[in-house]
Amino acid sequence: MKLVTTLYRQFQHLVHEVAKFGLVGLLGLVVDLPIYNWLVFNNPLVLADSGVGMLHHKPLTAKLISTTVATIVTYFGNRYWTWRHRERSGLHREYVLFFVLNGIGLLIAAGCLAFSRYVLDLHSWLSDNIAANFIGLGLGTLFRFWSYRKFVFKEELALDEAEHTPTPDSPAELDGESTGDLPAVR
Repeated sequence: MKLVTTLYRQFQHLVHEVAKFGLVGLLGLVVDLPIYNWLVFNNPLVLADSGVGMLHHKPLTAKLISTTVATIVTYFGNRYWTWRHRERSGLHREYVLFFVLNGIGLLIAAGCLAFSRYVLDLHSWLSDNIAANFIGLGLGTLFRFWSYRKFVFKEELALDEAEHTPTPDSPAELDGESTGDLPAVR
């Protein structure tokens, strides 16, 4: 029964993390999408191809800019909400790792966009958004979730371990756990 309870707790915790990560990701998309479409198509509402934006012929540069702004927003959402229960390993370390791993996620989305633009020769707002913000972002999000959990926000706080560690009930039990050090003063 303990195994079932433990597995349920771990699965429930993961579902909560995935849900929070997804909501923070949606916030990042709400930041990323209008910036990209404004820079490339002069239309932040993504309703149709309304023209030529200032970076129309540089979609990868526009994607870099929009994703960088979204990365700043999602870092704070993930650090202070999604993985707030994880041990802090230093803002500088986390931030650098977060940006490096987000850079890899950006390369995934940019690779999909570049394939659509330069291999398939598709230049519409619809093809750009499907390639970069649906396929690329989807693949990048899978990578980001795994890598943030593994490398950036690594360890859970040891609250569960402290609750399940048996404590000695009597002084005799304390003496039985001798480490060879000086005796305990009582």
